[in-house]
Amino acid sequence: MKTDSGTRIRPATASDAGALAQLLAELGYPGTEAFIAQKIAQQAAHPDALLLVATEGERILGLISLHFIPQLALPGDFCRISYFCVSETARGRGIGAQLERRAESEARARHCDRIELHCHSRRTGAHRFYARQGYEESPKYFMKTLTELTETGSFAV
Repeated sequence: MKTDSGTRIRPATASDAGALAQLLAELGYPGTEAFIAQKIAQQAAHPDALLLVATEGERILGLISLHFIPQLALPGDFCRISYFCVSETARGRGIGAQLERRAESEARARHCDRIELHCHSRRTGAHRFYARQGYEESPKYFMKTLTELTETGSFAV
């Protein structure tokens, strides 16, 4: 797999909002334009979150969203990848592997002993990517929805 040496990884900024909304739409999350700039700012301000983008010149090719979570019963903490996407037009160029290596470097620097992620069963191509990166399947994942968005974009409790 060819690695694109012209790709740079940097923290996301509010000016990246449009490109990140497009990447999230590729993941199946359309309609984030109304709030994505606020979410970028929120992550940038949070000491245990890191949102990175892969760029080629001014063009954003991918994103990875990381969260660092302290563990109580083990000496190391863990890193969770919450969103990870490389543009459909840039896949197969090693950009995802570059982003994943940067995530691993950040996790090690923060004394994490693992990286975890959730990947829907329908994303079989992503499953193959994660296996190539050394991830092992962990078969159980539970979720409880607490709120629901109303038509106006606010949360109903």
